[in-house]
Amino acid sequence: MKPGSTVGGLAKSVDAFYGSVNMVNNFTVAIDRCRYELGEWAGASGLTVSWQVAEYRSGDNWNHPWVFPGVPQYQRIRLSRAACSDSQVVQEWLSETALRNEPLTGAISLVNWLGQRTVTWELKEFFPAAWGISEFNSAQGGVAMETLELIHTGFLDDDFAPGRPEAGAPRPSPLTSR
Repeated sequence: MKPGSTVGGLAKSVDAFYGSVNMVNNFTVAIDRCRYELGEWAGASGLTVSWQVAEYRSGDNWNHPWVFPGVPQYQRIRLSRAACSDSQVVQEWLSETALRNEPLTGAISLVNWLGQRTVTWELKEFFPAAWGISEFNSAQGGVAMETLELIHTGFLDDDFAPGRPEAGAPRPSPLTSR
């Protein structure tokens, strides 16, 4: 590196050479209104949304149905990583959640090799659905893997309610309210 160059400059140079595709990445989990940072995770699955098709046939036009997207349906998000010191933080959060079940808001972010956020999914009303750790077996010498499943009501900004004055207004980001 040249003297005076920055890490941000290095990231731009690498992005210019390879493109802005993240090849080595982690996921961070941030929770609003909470003292817990769940740390970095190596894998995330279930960040999907689908819509059932709502079909309407009018009485005068049987061969031409009206088709609309139905209510969005979100899958459980499954996070995984090697057990680490952040696993204790997750245990403390799970203990508090078991005593006081309050749906939270937060975000899952894809971070690049420099720790910079690339994409963020803001989760609405999420809470833990399951937690587990792989079997401990010293004869195999494997890594203990931790998994956390979250249930949520969505990550799209699609909560329009007719007649609500703030409908369509931008909501504060869970990452900027810290």
